[in-house]
Amino acid sequence: MFEQKKLVVSHPPFWHNGNRLTQRSYHIMLAALPAVLVGFKTYGMPAVGVVCLSIASAILWELGFNKVAKQPVTIGDGSAALTGLLLAMLFPATMPWWAVITGTFLAIVIGKHIFGGIGSNAFNPVALAVAILMVSWKHLFDFDGMLVNYDLQFTALYPIAAAKHFGAQAAASFNLWDLAIGWQTGGIGTACGLGLLLGGLYLMLRGFIRWEICLSFMAGIYISALLFHLVDPMRFAGPGFHLLAGYTLFGAIFLATEDSSSPVNFIPMLIYGAAGGLMTVLIRNIGNYVDGVILAILVINLVQPLLDKIRPQAIGKVV
Repeated sequence: MFEQKKLVVSHPPFWHNGNRLTQRSYHIMLAALPAVLVGFKTYGMPAVGVVCLSIASAILWELGFNKVAKQPVTIGDGSAALTGLLLAMLFPATMPWWAVITGTFLAIVIGKHIFGGIGSNAFNPVALAVAILMVSWKHLFDFDGMLVNYDLQFTALYPIAAAKHFGAQAAASFNLWDLAIGWQTGGIGTACGLGLLLGGLYLMLRGFIRWEICLSFMAGIYISALLFHLVDPMRFAGPGFHLLAGYTLFGAIFLATEDSSSPVNFIPMLIYGAAGGLMTVLIRNIGNYVDGVILAILVINLVQPLLDKIRPQAIGKVV
């Protein structure tokens, strides 16, 4: 009897380059460390507590799901710890414990495992968790209110909120260098632009994130913010402010570049990043939410499968 060959159809990637998931997770955590340390210096032990609780609870949610679903234990690959760290970096230092634990549950169980585990998630788990928290308890991300009891050495106002409510004049009161070195209120690990850029450069040079997405995201923000500013310079802040304030650099480096929810081809990556930057500025300037990075990333995650259908035309002659 004729024996047919059976072909196994599976999703990419198909070629293993020798890198391990554990290696990638810990390198990304290492890249995030400079920005996190600046947050520790600014906000002290409350920030340390939020980060520790977020990482620990993320690992426990991962372990609990493995046990309930009777799956192999995956906490050793570092992905849960990385998710907990990135989530904590977006939180204010005074985030209540129950919100931290709820956030890690949303990221690990809802954002990651409901879709089939690591590599199968359609949305960035960290962005999805933060978006749900923002919609459910908006006051938790009112950094002016959450950090009101801190005696800081810089202007204790959330720059993006000030620009949103009081226009370009309020944005101009923030020195760009101060924003770059972390002299702004915000998330534990999102305030220091230089620290984030240093981590992003390290990841790009080591090949852990794609420069096309990161740079096109920043370019989309810069160009769209510049156009808004040229139309009405009294109402809309300039592009430098939008690049350094809020979640911008964190989103461009650590969220938009997440492998499973971003494109793999060159042109789609450029469109993906630029669209995220454009959406961010649109939400900030004319939307209802103060910082549009999280929602913009979820939108481009949604259209990512469509963008990945854009393929380069084959070279040759049609016969």
